[in-house]
Amino acid sequence: MKLAQRLFYYLGGFAIGLILLFFFLGGKKASCDYGPSARVLKNIRIKKKTFSEQASDNMLKYQIDTADIALLLKNGDVSFSKSNTKLDSCKIYFIEGSVKEKNVNMLIENCDSIARVNLLNIIP
Repeated sequence: MKLAQRLFYYLGGFAIGLILLFFFLGGKKASCDYGPSARVLKNIRIKKKTFSEQASDNMLKYQIDTADIALLLKNGDVSFSKSNTKLDSCKIYFIEGSVKEKNVNMLIENCDSIARVNLLNIIP
């Protein structure tokens, strides 16, 4: 068999495999969150979120809504040095990022079924 025929069969099989893979995994919402920061943010994103009174007041004051918080939970960074991950019940994470050209720092209490935003500092 010539090299051109081998290459044709290889690329044909590879294309069929990609089509089958796309068909089976196309409808699923699979993600590749492997880093520790990405896993924590995904875990917080999928839970119901509540806001403390101080966090709600700061959101109103600086005109930030829950969609901006969701964006921060997608693109933000978890600072593990400022977080308290040694707790048994609810771990506390410090998340920082920028929304609407403002630097935002959040302190989130991540429990089993709910994530509570306790502190929200916005630096214009």
